[in-house]
Amino acid sequence: MSTPSERALRVLLIEDDPGDAMLVREMLEEAGSQVDLTWVQTIAEAKPKLTPDTRCVLLDLQLPDAAQFSGLDAVLAAAPRAAVIVLTGFTDQARGVDAVAHGAQDYLTKAQLEPELLSRTIRHALQRRTTQDTARELADSRARATENARLERGLLPVAITRDDSIQVVARYRPGRDRALLGGDFYDVVQCPDGTVYAMIGDVSGHGPDEAALGVCLRVAWRTLVLAGIDEKTILPLLDEVLGHERAEDFIFASVCMVRIASDHGSARVYLAGHPPPLVLGGAGSQQRGGVPLGVLDDYVWAAEEIALPPRWELVLMTDGIFEGTATPDTRERLGMEALVELLLAQHAATPDPDEWTDALIGQVIELNGGPLTDDLALVVLTGRPSEPS
Repeated sequence: MSTPSERALRVLLIEDDPGDAMLVREMLEEAGSQVDLTWVQTIAEAKPKLTPDTRCVLLDLQLPDAAQFSGLDAVLAAAPRAAVIVLTGFTDQARGVDAVAHGAQDYLTKAQLEPELLSRTIRHALQRRTTQDTARELADSRARATENARLERGLLPVAITRDDSIQVVARYRPGRDRALLGGDFYDVVQCPDGTVYAMIGDVSGHGPDEAALGVCLRVAWRTLVLAGIDEKTILPLLDEVLGHERAEDFIFASVCMVRIASDHGSARVYLAGHPPPLVLGGAGSQQRGGVPLGVLDDYVWAAEEIALPPRWELVLMTDGIFEGTATPDTRERLGMEALVELLLAQHAATPDPDEWTDALIGQVIELNGGPLTDDLALVVLTGRPSEPS
């Protein structure tokens, strides 16, 4: 056989009979197969040559150190991606069929060997092995994607409301491609006395680490609220959690937290570097920004008291909804003021929050000329004053 080229297929032949090994080599030469054949006589000899990258193995089932399917098991364990073709001295078909069921790609009896059949069997075995590997990788990828989707979907909060005086509509779109969860986070909890806590936040940066940190902050916030912690200490405690959990010291998070009184007639707003909430039908918050979590040590966030009208809608959002472009043809940013105009127009046309939130997000995406690159979270709380007991 001529010196194999770099493109020649490397085939490992495990055969203890020198005559049969010579026959295999001659048949491959006669068929004109571009094969670099390596011959060993035992499984022990073969093991150093078997790697996860081994593509094809011709295997005699009866070897000095292997019997039945022990040799096949050893080959597949060392080279799980290899196309293994069993060569057997048995003339019955059953042994070959059993070998295929045991993991071989194909079988040939030595009495039936001929050049073209051997060459064709090798080609077909490699094609089947490649097809199987591709199908398995695709199935594994789909399984991982399904599992990740379940995990991410499960990490999005379900608002805790105790009566129909508060209705919550939430929309969430991550900026990461094919992700369900980004660095934005939100939550709503109604306490037994009717007091409602709501929050929305945004971890700086994009990616799975930021998404994980956002979930951590949200869960910590819900725990603090449910534990009845003094509202003034919630943001400082979240700041401490962020300091312990963030991957890098420069990562920070903006947060807007609102406490709605039990009679639903007023609210206190805490801002940590986040856009203020909008009150549809009321004056809303006049605060601007504040200091994000993770920036200054021992910072104290002050509250602003706002009055709520008899029937109100409170809108909390992250900046991803207004960071897109104002038109597809320019790089001009949409901005908060333009977004508020769009929001009011959509609200006037369709008062139902389930409808106008979707319409608003669709309009923002259309103006951007395609999907937004930043995470987006939008939470609308609709309420009315509680009836006196």
